[in-house]
Amino acid sequence: MSAALVAGLLAGYGIAVPVGAVATYLVTLTARTSLRTGVCAALGVATADGLYALLAALGGSALAAALRPVIVPLRWASALLLAALAVRGAVVALRRYRGHRLATRTAPAPPSPARAYLALLGITLLNPTTLIYFAALVLGTRGTQAAPPSQQAVFVLAALAASASWQLLLAGGGALLGRALTGHRGRLVTALVASGVITVLAVRMLIPPG
Repeated sequence: MSAALVAGLLAGYGIAVPVGAVATYLVTLTARTSLRTGVCAALGVATADGLYALLAALGGSALAAALRPVIVPLRWASALLLAALAVRGAVVALRRYRGHRLATRTAPAPPSPARAYLALLGITLLNPTTLIYFAALVLGTRGTQAAPPSQQAVFVLAALAASASWQLLLAGGGALLGRALTGHRGRLVTALVASGVITVLAVRMLIPPG
């Protein structure tokens, strides 16, 4: 049981800690909205990681083989969605900066916590890297798929908890960043830099590994 717990924690942190486009978007979303919205978005990412951990524990090898033919379309869909979010973030930031107080009346309303949760859940589920990561991890661990259901449950819950703790830490950093950047120019620069980083990371997703 302890081995499954440690394996799950390592799996969750292994997929969550590397900062990518989703993590960058999570931080900037929290910075321009609220901690509550950021927490819900973070839980959306963690939920996707937990679902993929569950699928990998139940049948990682079969799922990885079934997913392989559609990896390219999934990668394109994920990259295009992230690029769209980056463009939208930059456009909204420019509108707010140019209009100042007037822009608060015309700018789109920030996403609700529920929408933020669903958006980050969908973005993460579209990323085939997550499933491939968990499938490879399970295949490389002797007897994981033949383990009792209790050990599989511990593995999945530990991976979910590890991912959630890291994503919540990122959301907290985004909330602190939002409080620090009270000026219009500071928020504009941060939004544009974040949009640029997300765009670059989205483009890199389209480059085949190796």
